[in-house]
This record gives sequence, C-alpha cells and structure tokens, in this order.
Amino acid sequence: MAEKKEPSFEENLTKLEEIVKKLESGDTPLDDAIKEFNEAMTLAKVCDEKLKKAEESLTKIVGEDGSLEEFEQA
Repeated sequence: MAEKKEPSFEENLTKLEEIVKKLESGDTPLDDAIKEFNEAMTLAKVCDEKLKKAEESLTKIVGEDGSLEEFEQA
C-alpha cells in the first residue's frame, strides 16, 4: 500500500484560497461552511508551521567549522 504524501506548502495554500473564495461567495450552506472553516483553520496552522520552520532554517548560517550559527541582521 502506497504511503500518502503530505501536501506541499503551495498545495495547502491553494486549497486554503479555494475555501476562502467559497466562503466569501456566501452560497455555502451553514453546516458546510462550518466544515470548510475548520478545514481552513487546519490548513492555515499547517502553512504557518511550515513557514516558521523555513524561517528558522534561513536564519542560520554555517560557520567555517561547519557549525550552525544564528544569523544576526545589522
């Protein structure tokens, strides 16, 4: 059985944008809107976590000895 691959940041963001458009249209029944809202909140949290991880990795630089150091902006 093939493992289910985790959606990319871009895929999650696209799905989140689709849900927002759907909810903003005002044509979604309340029960469906609540389900969509909950899914959107989950996607937003996943996207936020991925962005934080990316930011953490981008704020570190490799020292001459190969060690990771925090990058300090001037």
